[in-house]
Parts: sequence; C-alpha cells; structure tokens
Amino acid sequence: MGILTGKKALIVGVASNRSIAWSIAEFMHQQGAELAFTYLDDKLKKRVDKIAEETRSEIVLPCNVSSDQQINDVFTELAKEWDGLDIIVHSVGFAPRELLQGNYLDNLTRSGYQTAMDISSYSFAALGNAGREMMTGRDGAALLTLTYLGAIRAMNNYNVMGVAKAALEANVRYMAHALGPQGIRVNGISAGPIKTLAASGIGNFKSMLDHVEKATPLKRSVTQIDVAKAATFLCSDWASGITGEITYVDAGYNIMAMTEVG
Repeated sequence: MGILTGKKALIVGVASNRSIAWSIAEFMHQQGAELAFTYLDDKLKKRVDKIAEETRSEIVLPCNVSSDQQINDVFTELAKEWDGLDIIVHSVGFAPRELLQGNYLDNLTRSGYQTAMDISSYSFAALGNAGREMMTGRDGAALLTLTYLGAIRAMNNYNVMGVAKAALEANVRYMAHALGPQGIRVNGISAGPIKTLAASGIGNFKSMLDHVEKATPLKRSVTQIDVAKAATFLCSDWASGITGEITYVDAGYNIMAMTEVG
C-alpha cells in the first residue's frame, strides 16, 4: 500500500512527459492514488491521454483555466464519476514569451501582465473555489501548486512570471486560511530550475541551470522526481499538520548567499 491509497487526485497542467505534473502523476499513481486529468486543447490532449493510460485513468477532461465555465464544468463532470475529491495539483503557469526576456519594464504590457496573473495565479484560487464542495468532508483533502524562487527574488528574464508567482504564493496562504475550517490544506512547492517545456520560454535558461548546479549545497540541480516525491508527501496524510507553506525543493539553493561558483 502506498501513502495515497484510497485518494482521488485531479492533476491540472500536464504539458509533456518532461513536465513536473507528469512525474507527480506517475509517483502519485505508484503511491496508490486514483487520478483524473485536464488538458488545455486538442494538441495537448494526446499527451495527456498517454499519461492517463499509463496511470490507468479513464478521466480526461478539457479545461482552459482562463475560463471559469470550463473550470466549473470539470467538477460537474468529475462529480459524475467520483463521490468526492481528495487532491488538486495545480501545475499551470504562462506569460507571453516576449515578456520573459530583457529588462522587466521595457517589455511589460498591461495585457501581458494580466495574462500572467490570470493563468499563473488566479487559476489556482478558481480551482480551489470550484472544487471545494467535492473536497469538503474528505479525510485529509489537499491542494498543491508549483512556484519558483523568482517569486521572492528578482531574476534576469523571469520578469512578470516572478510577480505572478509572488501572487500565487500569497494565494497559498489566503486559501489555506479560507479552506482550513473545512479541513482542506493548501501548500506550494518552490522547485529549482528543471528542463521543462515551460522553462524553454525563459531567456538564458541554460545559463541559469548551470549556475544553480554549481551553487547548491548538493552541487546538482533537482529533477522532476525530486519534486514529485515532495508533492506526494504534502498531499498525503503524512503531512496532515502542514498548510499554507511553501516548501523548497531546490537542492538547497534558496539558502545560499554570495556563493563562489568558480
């Protein structure tokens, strides 16, 4: 038996087999969870169908998180299959590519800022709001999102995504406060840089990864499975007393200052 045996989990944000959400889904399945998935569009559906087949899931639902109607429809359909929901994993982030390079203010636009906030931060609260009815009364229900150190530190090229992730981390705290009385926990993982589809949009990402590998106490970057293990723990009953927290899974990079990397 795994630590998620008997749990039902909705995974939002699988983009490819290199994505963190993919590894989280695999590991949660190994630990006994029953899974459901959402997909953004027909292009991504084929990829999501593959992880669903791999994890023996028969629930794959369309969801563009910029649409409240589509978010609500996910839970309407899910309620037809399940009598409740234990876990929501939110692995969604987006900003227009042109905003993720160069000087933050030079490339910033109102529409781009709003898009980053809507997709990367508001969507987590929207999912929590729409899903809480199915989660209320469950033993140890939990929501989890993924963030990054750029939420609290200025980083070249991360730009508006750092601002959106800061809002996302505040969401974790306010959602934990709002949902706590219903027995629902809310946490986030701040993962170190990982080669994913989303990371490919960040300028000079390879240089960032090289620096981190030299600067971390563990002298390596983290992998998708490192994050998946932490995600599974935080959504399990083993983490029953943890809510409103941002857990760093970055090989210790966040603790360092004035690091010699030569």
